[in-house]
This record gives sequence, structure tokens and C-alpha cells, in this order.
Amino acid sequence: MRTAILFVAVALASVLSFAAADASNAQKQHDVNFLLWKVNEDLRDDKLKGLSTSFNPEGDLSHYDDNGAAVHRLVQEYKDHRLLEQKHWFSLFNERQREEAIMLFEVLIHCKDWDTLVGNAAYWRHIMNEGEFVYAIYVTVIHHPLAEHVVLPPLYEVTPHMFTNSEVIQEAYHAKMTQTPGKFKSSFTGTKKNKEQRVAYFGEDIGMNTHHVVWHMEFPFWWKDSYGHKLDRKGENFYWVHNQLTHRFDAERISNYLEPAEELDWHKSIEEGFAPHTTYKYGGQFPARPDHLEFEDVDGVARIRDLVIIDSRIRDAIAHGYVVKEDGTHIDINNDHGADILGDIIESSNYSPNVHYYGSLHNTAHMVLGRQADPHGKFGLPPGVMEHFETATRDPGFFRLHKYMDNIFREHKDSLPPYKTEHLLFDGIVVDNFGVDGALETYWEDFEYSLINAVDDTLEVEDVEISTYVPRMAHKEFEYNIDIKNNKGSKSLATIRIFGWPHRDANGEPLSFDEGRWVALELDKFWVELNPGNNHIVRKSSDSGVTVPDVPSFKDIMDRTEAALKGGGNLDLHEYESATGMPNRFLIPKGNKNGMEFDLIVCVTDGKADAAIDNLHEVHDFVHFGHHGTYPDKRPHGYPLDRRYDDARVFHEVPNYKHTIVKIFHRDDH
Repeated sequence: MRTAILFVAVALASVLSFAAADASNAQKQHDVNFLLWKVNEDLRDDKLKGLSTSFNPEGDLSHYDDNGAAVHRLVQEYKDHRLLEQKHWFSLFNERQREEAIMLFEVLIHCKDWDTLVGNAAYWRHIMNEGEFVYAIYVTVIHHPLAEHVVLPPLYEVTPHMFTNSEVIQEAYHAKMTQTPGKFKSSFTGTKKNKEQRVAYFGEDIGMNTHHVVWHMEFPFWWKDSYGHKLDRKGENFYWVHNQLTHRFDAERISNYLEPAEELDWHKSIEEGFAPHTTYKYGGQFPARPDHLEFEDVDGVARIRDLVIIDSRIRDAIAHGYVVKEDGTHIDINNDHGADILGDIIESSNYSPNVHYYGSLHNTAHMVLGRQADPHGKFGLPPGVMEHFETATRDPGFFRLHKYMDNIFREHKDSLPPYKTEHLLFDGIVVDNFGVDGALETYWEDFEYSLINAVDDTLEVEDVEISTYVPRMAHKEFEYNIDIKNNKGSKSLATIRIFGWPHRDANGEPLSFDEGRWVALELDKFWVELNPGNNHIVRKSSDSGVTVPDVPSFKDIMDRTEAALKGGGNLDLHEYESATGMPNRFLIPKGNKNGMEFDLIVCVTDGKADAAIDNLHEVHDFVHFGHHGTYPDKRPHGYPLDRRYDDARVFHEVPNYKHTIVKIFHRDDH
């Protein structure tokens, strides 16, 4: 299986003009591995350690495609003693800290060859704040053509404090100090007295946390096209990825006999408190939030009334059908492109057409929620979990916030003209049968990851094996069977779209079609060429285009890299080149022991009309969400369920769609 949701890798060709083949993939992987290994300690690679003191960033400006402008700026900031010290927390939502991390990224993204890039990385590693450095390296590897095939090690093994309970970190320190190997069990936060504990396995899953933070690295809100490429449909991607997270969370809640999350309301208290049980590597504990908290203004960030005003301006734009640009002209949003504009505004990103008027609802809200434990800075607490993309989903408040924003997008989508038969029909194509082989079944499994990078280290004290294990959800592999009849008399390119949603709500009442289609989960999307006559398609769940496999452990990546370097062979880690998609083991909701009914729908649409590039069915290498190039599917995300229907029969009577109901069972024998 390749990475998720389908951005064609061949589109990278346009940005590879200055990518020099001056280092093998294995050598590049080796360099990145050791730049991130024990990032709070001294470099452990002799070449990189030498570069950290001998490399001159301003030595030869011909190696930068901006003539050294970025490196001059960062060097001057360093000389002026303005950079954040090491051994201090870092938050991307802190404006100054973000500026510094971007300054380093800009140095690296403008490097024309690998030697210059890695020389800069080694040099700045012992100067920059560790959090800023890690962030800049990750975003550079994701976006720089020189690092196209480099696989980033799992972030939860690079910065374990952001993902691991403090109780376990303490045990890891004890193991290191006593030189006693240890494997410690992690638990989810809270107790059974807290009903939110029933779904903590979802928000606190480290694979899901990685998905969220890496998505925001592939689509940074601060991105500028001058870095080398445009982030195609960035605002719509922002809407869709958070729509899917929000409704997936609700599917988990229904699986566990809980009501869907209520949307956040600035005029009402946030009922669910949260105790993170995590500690910064440097800077104290993540603040906790008590139950029944009334929102307060946050000094230096925003007043609650400011957020209400921004909200009203966005809803006014939806009601009018246009947004106002800074120059006073209008952009029509009563079309499929409207969600893209709204996403840029709501986040907001540098693509927002009028940030001064529409503000930054999403980013500001994250900060306001993160600071509610100390809104006036009385206690000098560090940022809360909502101020880090790595940790935000641990807080149930995250899903309330995004339910609120998702409902703004729904307000827009429901204002558009409804779909009719002509928007859905694929003439000559009939789906005769659609089903799943075998039972859909989820279960718990223990997942182990290393804590070696969690503890302080010196060259004089040897490493001992220190790890933690945590229960996580997975599912048995399954296959879709789809029988499609092509009556056109010739081959026809088709897009296969598979969606699903819980058949009943938390009270056992069936969801209406309108309720179901809005909370639908995209389970797969792929392209096939249909032969004339009957076509039988078998699609494995592991091949889903919207999920990714788990990235190998840091040690495994290092071992495979060193073996390739030593043996002179190729290093092939291509299936792990993006960690942006939801983990494949999270493809379906948990279900329950009695079997949760789950609607499945396959929609076969005209691939030729859908495709934004040629010969799509022949391309098998996809880069998730396409942070390079053109998104290959012209249709809006969620099509054909993203708009309302005046009559649900319009949807169900189209011959190129098929609906079935299955059950998802959960085996709770962990």
C-alpha cells in the first residue's frame, strides 16, 4: 500500500530542477537519522559532529537559490542573541518561536545541494532550540525535493515526552540511572469515573497523534508558494481532514454507547476537563483543565468576544455567498471551490484572502483553549496540549472545537444547490453487487516503542533498552467485493469511492440519510479501468488510499539504513515516505461485542470526468494529499455525500451506486 489520499508523485518533476544526485538515498537517510537521534544531546555521528563546528553557513552563497538571504537573516539573529535558548519548550503557536523555526526551515529549503543542507542542519543543531530544530527538519524533509525518498522516524520516538505519560518517563529515567533495562506499561489518562475514558484510545493513540501533526507539517498554515510549490486545495484539505477526524471520533463514541461530541460554544462552559499526565522535556507539566470551565479572555491572545465577531463575519460570508478580499473585491464561494476559500480563512493560512478581516479562528481557538488553565499568566504555566499538534487530539475539547468548525463548513455546503441525478449518473455503468468478505472485527493489541530518546544521556553511560507498551486498536484485514457491469461497449476509466457511517445513533435510532451522509467516513478511493461487460473487483483493506502503514521504529530505520550503506545496496522505504494518513489499523471504527451496524456505500463515478491528470489508473505511487502538484481528483472532498439532497431516493436509485449494511464486532479479550 502506498500513502494516503492520492497526490501523484510524478507531479514532483516540476520542482526537481536543482535536485543534485550528490548523495545516495541511504546516505541521506543516515544523515537525517543521526540529526534526529538523541536530539537533546551531542551529535553521535563523526561526520555530522565535524560539520557542526567546521561548516560555514555563509561560506559559499552560490549553494543557495536565494543567494543566501535566509542564511544571512538567521546568522544575524544568532549574532544578536535573539534566538530561543536550548532546553526550553517550543510551541508552533508561539509567534516568535514559530518565526525562528521557519527561519531555519528557510535556510534549509533554499539549499541547492545535499551537502549544503546537511552542513547547515549539523551547524544549527547545537545552536537552535531543540523543538524548533526538530520541527524545521521534519518540514524540510517533507517538502524539499532533495529529501524526496527520506523517511522520517516516528516522532513519538524522537520526542517521546510529547506522547508518553510522565509516570512512564519517570520509570524510564530510573531504568537508565540504574542501568536496568525496562519495558513499562502506559495507560490512557483518566479513570472509569470519566466517561471520556471510553474513547481515550482514539485521541491518545500515538499513530493518530502522528497523523495529525504530520498533516499540519505537510500543509503548514504559514506556507508561502515562494518555497517552491503551491499547496493545492490546502483550505479544502484542512476542512476535510478535520471533518474526518471529528466524525471518526463520533463513530468511536457511538461504538462505546456515548452521545456524539457537542460542538463548542463560546457562550457556554466547556464541560469536560482534561488532565494530560504529560510533562515537557524542559519546562514543567502540561496544564490541566477542570470540568465546567467558563471561557475567559486570554491576555495577549484574544478576547472571547473577538472570536464571536470573527465567527459572525465568516457566517455572513456564507450567507452572502462571497468573501471580501483586502482590496474590497469579492470572491464567489457558492461553488465547489468555496470550501477551499473558507478553509484558508478559518484556519487561517497565508492563503487567506483577508486575514485582517476574517482573522484566524482555528489557530486562535487552539491557543485560547490551551491557556484556559492560566489565561492571565498568573502562574507562568507553559502551553497546554491544544497548543501542540502532537498533543491536541488527546484533549476531548479538540473534537468539540472541530465539531463547531465542521458545522460552519456544513452551513456552507448546505447552502449550495442540492445534487440531482445528473450530478451522480455514470451512464452505462451498473453496480450489481457490493459486499465484504468475512466479518469486520476490531481488537486490542500491545504496541511497543522506544524511550531511549526520552532520557538524558552522556557518552560515558551506556544505553539500556527502555521502552513502553500501550494497548491500541487494530482490525482484522478484510476485502471488498464489487461487481460492476460496463455496458458502454468499450473500456472506461472509473473512480471507486467507498464510504461508511454508523447505521444508528447512540440511542439505537437509525440515522436518516441526510444525517448519515454528513458523518460519512471515507474508507477508500482508487481508479480502475473497466472492461466492457462484467468486472469483478477485489480490494484489500490494507490497500486503502486514505490510510498509511505504521512507520518502522527508529532503530529499525537506522539498522536498515546502515545495512544498505555497508552492503552498497538500495534502501527501499518507499511505503513509509508519508505518515500523513490515518493508520490503516484505524480504517474502521471499534464497533462493539454485539456488532455495530455500519452502512457501506460504493460510488462508481466517471474517472475521465473526475481526473485532473492523464492516465491516472496507471499511476501507483501517490503522495498523501499532494503537498506537491495537482490534486488528481477534480471532485470536492466527500463527493457525492458533501451536498444535501432534496430527496434521498435520488441517491439510492442511481445504478452506479450500491448500499449495504454490515456489522463491526469488537473482540475485547485484551
